[in-house]
Amino acid sequence: MRKIYMFDTTLRDGEQSPGVNLNTREKLEIAYQLEKLGIDRIEAGFPAASPGDLAAVNAVAKAIKNSTIIGLSRSRTQDIDAVREALQGAEDPCIHIFLATSPIHRKYKLKMEKDQVLETAQAALRYARQYFSKIEFSCEDAGRTEIDFLCEMTAMAIREGASVVNIPDTVGYLYPYEYGNIFKTLKERVPGIEKIQLSAHCHDDLGMATANSLAAILGGADQIEGTINGIGERAGNTALEEVAMALETRSEFFGAKTSLELSEIARTSSLISRLTGMVVPGNKAIVGANAFAHESGIHQDGMLKEKTTYEIMSPETIGLKESKLVLGKHSGRHAFRERLIELGYKLDDERLNEAFAKFKVLADKKKDVTDQDLHALLQEKLVDTPEAYQLQAIHVSYGNESTPSAKVRILTADGKTLEREAEGNGSVDAIYNAIDQATGETVTLSDYTIKSISYGKDAQGEVHVVMTQDELTVQGRGVSTDILEASARAYVDALNRLIEKKAIQKL
Repeated sequence: MRKIYMFDTTLRDGEQSPGVNLNTREKLEIAYQLEKLGIDRIEAGFPAASPGDLAAVNAVAKAIKNSTIIGLSRSRTQDIDAVREALQGAEDPCIHIFLATSPIHRKYKLKMEKDQVLETAQAALRYARQYFSKIEFSCEDAGRTEIDFLCEMTAMAIREGASVVNIPDTVGYLYPYEYGNIFKTLKERVPGIEKIQLSAHCHDDLGMATANSLAAILGGADQIEGTINGIGERAGNTALEEVAMALETRSEFFGAKTSLELSEIARTSSLISRLTGMVVPGNKAIVGANAFAHESGIHQDGMLKEKTTYEIMSPETIGLKESKLVLGKHSGRHAFRERLIELGYKLDDERLNEAFAKFKVLADKKKDVTDQDLHALLQEKLVDTPEAYQLQAIHVSYGNESTPSAKVRILTADGKTLEREAEGNGSVDAIYNAIDQATGETVTLSDYTIKSISYGKDAQGEVHVVMTQDELTVQGRGVSTDILEASARAYVDALNRLIEKKAIQKL
């Protein structure tokens, strides 16, 4: 079986999804899980974009030991220098340099002729080669680039020391037959192509990202670039879990497989969904809530007789299994610990005690605590932001013939108690107005979403908010069986992230 390398850009292209803004601790949490999943190459960010991005890439570079850590760079010396700084301390560093090559990009964006594009890329590669032994070069918008020029650019990149050449369908324009043929042509026409790996990076604008990536593999691609859950710019990127499971399920057809730890797929998907606030649709392939659900009587009958009648993959393969241990308010610490271990969490005694206390509070509100509840409880605990403000209490008054009002009590980091009461257009608006008055922060709420974490009337709700202040954008999450409390917690969480981000900017 030919190995297909997996290049994950969740921390770079994935974070470019509208409304997604990850702090350094969250990026590290994701990077550790990607390493556990067995991702070969992790693109940790775009260091030249901001000092914060550079610092985050550096933190990931120092922490991760079993995956190649990659920094993105335009074909500019200052970008290359930023990647050099960001990847200091990395066990296995790699720089990813790109330059647009298509006629429309050359004319309108770069305002360059072909020879200028080639010379610019060549100079960047020569400069980077002084500092990096591993270099990936991308022909941005390769899918709309003339095939002769694409061959010329690839040949140049090989001569200048690139170890990987990426042929991206940057705007999701191509169809599988077209995209696969590009790789076949490069393999046939470019001298020295056997010395490097060819990579495929697809976007999902026409819903073809996974299909195109698989076509690229059939055409000779050695590496697939994408994100977990398919998040990313516009309609998103190739969902790596879909490619991995397609190769696993149809290995004889493709003659290729990844080296991913497939049983970590479900947990990785869940973690990234929670930290980015991007809900995984129920009908999403591989990781959607309905991916292994069967309601039709005909399907259920077939499943009872032989699972493979309607399941081409088993949920156990990606790390899912039905819970047989029901947790509730009468459950003890031992049962709680064992269930967490089964779900992949190994906590020290101090963290276990804190998590158990939170579990008991939740169990008093819910009859049964599901695995989804436990994931939410643990994720909320493991990615705490330093608390400038801590929500202590809320009281809401609402009636359809009166103006909603809310009273909040907030504890500050220096021990002060702040209490304010305010009215609003609705209960949530009243709560947020009261919090604004208590903290003195002026922000704009740009997004507010609610989703159910588990099932039933007593299900926990998760609220995700995105707020802006001046040029800063942050997100916050809150979880509770009471949606108004979850809303307040999400807002205070976002404010804490805002305070933290402003403090970092002042450094």
